[in-house]
Amino acid sequence: MRVLVVDNYDSFVYNLVQYLAQLGVECVVRRNDAVELDEIGEVGGVLVSPGPSTPDKAGRSMEVIRHCADRGVPVFGVCLGHQAIGAVWGGTVDLAPELLHGKTSVVHHDGVGVLAGVPSPFTATRYHSLTVLPDTIPAEFEVTGRTDTGVVMAMRHRELPVEGVQFHPESVLTEGGHRMLANWLRVCGFEVPEGTVCQLENGMRELAAAARQV
Repeated sequence: MRVLVVDNYDSFVYNLVQYLAQLGVECVVRRNDAVELDEIGEVGGVLVSPGPSTPDKAGRSMEVIRHCADRGVPVFGVCLGHQAIGAVWGGTVDLAPELLHGKTSVVHHDGVGVLAGVPSPFTATRYHSLTVLPDTIPAEFEVTGRTDTGVVMAMRHRELPVEGVQFHPESVLTEGGHRMLANWLRVCGFEVPEGTVCQLENGMRELAAAARQV
């Protein structure tokens, strides 16, 4: 299966691409100002990447999300992509209570959507100064993950296959990143063998343990 990755000019996008490739899918990567809407009909799902900008300055990201929603194409937004999803449905993206760059937080969640099978709480790596304000989360969405202080870390549409996470699943210090992406790929119609997910997760745990000792 092929998935479209909308690159919001982010240095981490190819870490996401690597994770997806390890799970067995082919990625088509397009910059946010070069993506064509007709490409969406040729893929099983669309991932909207992190990036340094704001949703309204993220090229065609919001347009892509609307296009996918209208056609029932699964969408997964990461960081800026998550914020863009919120903005498409009228949520307010504004300054987060604290600026975090490469810091980890504990995330509590409901175990649904991309977070199914991930321990709660788990550790996630965050790189953001903006957030979808919790009191502006669109009615069409349910919040599925939060920090201890109430910052929204994950949300999913109540009816459409649209979901976003504020943290970075592709970070070595985020627990369960491969499982999250495998859960999303299942929504896209691609089943990743459980053995593959476990093997990749075990490898990341070893890397994370080594990173913490440095």
